Amino acid sequence: MNPLDSIQASYEKNKTMISYVLTAVVVIVGGYLAYTKLYKGPNEEKAFTKLAIPQMYFQADSMSMALKGDGKNMGLEKIAKNYEGTAGGNLALYYEGVAYLKTGDFKGAVKALSAFDGKGTVLGNQASGLLGMAYMEMGDKKNAIEAFKKATSNKEDGLVTPLYLYHLGLAYEADGKTNEAKEAFKRVRDEYPRSVNARDMDKELARLGELN
Repeated sequence: MNPLDSIQASYEKNKTMISYVLTAVVVIVGGYLAYTKLYKGPNEEKAFTKLAIPQMYFQADSMSMALKGDGKNMGLEKIAKNYEGTAGGNLALYYEGVAYLKTGDFKGAVKALSAFDGKGTVLGNQASGLLGMAYMEMGDKKNAIEAFKKATSNKEDGLVTPLYLYHLGLAYEADGKTNEAKEAFKRVRDEYPRSVNARDMDKELARLGELN
């Protein structure tokens, strides 16, 4: 299996995990943003109200309706544009980026996720990880590596950080940087031994010639 095939295989393998992270983090940060909106102006409240329907379509895996709307309710694209500068409009950018990623519009995903401001939150790191995935799908390994580095900046996060450390390793490998790939895999194994990805790291290291 060549490196790019390895990246694709790992993405397919981790789809369930990624979906879990998406759901869990959206609930946590969405709750925080819903709380903060009580102290904002009318546009904040309108943005969150408008966002409710596209969120339902998103959860139902109806990405076209989530993005474009249903003819009666506006979709994520318009909410992000019409309510730019609000917390709800910002969160719409995140959902928009994920929806584009799910539908294979990787350029759209990069644009939306790059514009999303996570303000140092867990959701911000998750967005960086997904941005890395989009870049990898586009064959842009350099930007993917930088995005994965941002996604793994919180060493205390035992869920998002090891997941994207694994993908950082795969991105390094695809870019021909074997030593860096090994270091990323070792970090997953040694720093996050209870993570889902940790159990596969010895196998990945052995594949790269690192035998313990």
